[in-house]
Amino acid sequence: MAAIRINFTGRNLEITQALREYTEKKMAKIEKYLQEHRTSTAEVVLRTERGVHIAEVTMNLSGLILRGEGKTSDMYVSIDAAVDRIERQLNKHKTRINRRSQGPKLAEVAAPPVEEGERAVEKTEGPKIVRTKRFALKPMSPEEAALQMDLLGHDFFVFRDADSGEVSVLYRRRDGNFGLIEADY
Repeated sequence: MAAIRINFTGRNLEITQALREYTEKKMAKIEKYLQEHRTSTAEVVLRTERGVHIAEVTMNLSGLILRGEGKTSDMYVSIDAAVDRIERQLNKHKTRINRRSQGPKLAEVAAPPVEEGERAVEKTEGPKIVRTKRFALKPMSPEEAALQMDLLGHDFFVFRDADSGEVSVLYRRRDGNFGLIEADY
């Protein structure tokens, strides 16, 4: 299992040994999600503002950045909330990866309707195109396309390269980086 390197910062608050140990203990429970990530660092900022205890946890997992925040009247409860948010994000990320790698489920493959009086004939079909989308290709740089892709929450983005005028596809790789497909006619 990967160990998490934790960097602590305190603002308007002295970080005691008890707070450090408590945070490290809570962060240890999310290490089960980090098997595939070699490097994982966490920035923990603990602060108080007008009597509210705020815990911010930002994790960098080989390019995947997660952020959780907790605001309560008790610093320990705030730490719990922030770490729980990180854990939910990691679980969601891991579930997405598993769904992609396993392909369509048996229930997702459409079965042909069976009419009364006919024998059911099993016929397996491949995936179907269930939606077609048309949109205008706007000229932009690959960096701008990456920003648009992140804003939309998509795994790929089709755009017209502003320099070459050609259609390109930007996609998110499994390692968290981007790939660029350029058309060659």
